[in-house]
Amino acid sequence: MTEVARRRSTQIVWALPLAVYALSRLLQLAFVWWMADNGEVRSRLLAWDGGHFVRLAEDGYPQGYSYTTEGALTGNGLAFFPGYPMLVRIVHLVTGLEVGTAAITVAWIAGAFAAVLVCALGTRLYDQRVGLALTVLFCTQPMSMALSMAYSEALFVAMVAGMLLFAHRGDWLLAGLFGLGAGLSRPTGAAAAIGLVVAAAMAVHRSRRAAAEDTADPVTDSARDSYRARRAARIAAADTAPTVREAPTWQPIAAAAVALAGVPGYLLWVGLRVGDLGAWFDIQTAGWGTTFDYGRSTFEFVRNALRTGDGWIQVSIAWMIIGVVVLAAIAVAQRVWPPLLVYGLIALVLVLGQGGYYHSKPRLLVPVLLILVPPAVALGRAKPRTAALVLSGCAAFGLWYGSYLITVWHYAI
Repeated sequence: MTEVARRRSTQIVWALPLAVYALSRLLQLAFVWWMADNGEVRSRLLAWDGGHFVRLAEDGYPQGYSYTTEGALTGNGLAFFPGYPMLVRIVHLVTGLEVGTAAITVAWIAGAFAAVLVCALGTRLYDQRVGLALTVLFCTQPMSMALSMAYSEALFVAMVAGMLLFAHRGDWLLAGLFGLGAGLSRPTGAAAAIGLVVAAAMAVHRSRRAAAEDTADPVTDSARDSYRARRAARIAAADTAPTVREAPTWQPIAAAAVALAGVPGYLLWVGLRVGDLGAWFDIQTAGWGTTFDYGRSTFEFVRNALRTGDGWIQVSIAWMIIGVVVLAAIAVAQRVWPPLLVYGLIALVLVLGQGGYYHSKPRLLVPVLLILVPPAVALGRAKPRTAALVLSGCAAFGLWYGSYLITVWHYAI
């Protein structure tokens, strides 16, 4: 690669996604300021679950269950995984920033890292145009508003994208650490860990197959010719494919094991703290009604919204759910890289398979990168002018939609 090409590649991987992220955040905040009462922005960025994260960063986790004045079990801070509030507390203590300001700052910085890593992942799996299109779609999707709020989505996406990127490169130590970070950031980290297990299994299989071929001893001329042809094809493919670091077999296995420990580790800690191993699930259900019902609630919501729904938010979310299912099916047909595919499908099932508030679905879909891959690939292959027009339209709607849901819409997202 020439120096000019290398400089251009670095610019695309770092500068352009950061520019996309910064511009999308500025436009998002402008929409919020325009639509909010008295132009109040900060309180909107700290609303709903943001208040829980701020209290966790200030006061730490409660010792046990919480109850209403009538004695009914209710949700509390133990429902929230520790990665994000821990970082907020560190930034607060190190910089002296007010805790709410520290929470917004951590989310914005994590979102910038997420944008860069998403671009790098898309570029490595496909090419630079697809990577950039994927970044624009990620930064401007309908509830990308969560990337600007005191929420954990930005940090979680940064961890997942980093995990997948480093696994594809063969940097297993970093992949395992990022996978663990994902598991300590959101419960969907379990889906990320399983994606890393798939990546590790692929790496081990590839290593053993290459070792077997290298030590094979063809005994006939035809077998020798076949062996040489396969070896030449493998070398040629390695020359044109992105660089993958050679690693001992134990490294991908260890990385997967580290990532798998994140979610169970936190759930066990909550159980031991409360004195009930199922405590996290009880708290989550009592506070947010997110019992896993295998998609029954989601199916009934979509059916009722399309038949008798009288609110445009309700109907729009129903169509979004249908759309993401279609996009996931297209991703399967396109044979997306298996670790990303497995993570995305499991994450999508976890979002659509649980009950709870339907107006939280667009936010919960933000980390499901898989559903953005088919349109990103299509736009990466389209003419630049067409891609620019489509992405601009998607950005205008997505940024406005998220701003509407945290200013005009009266319910939590």
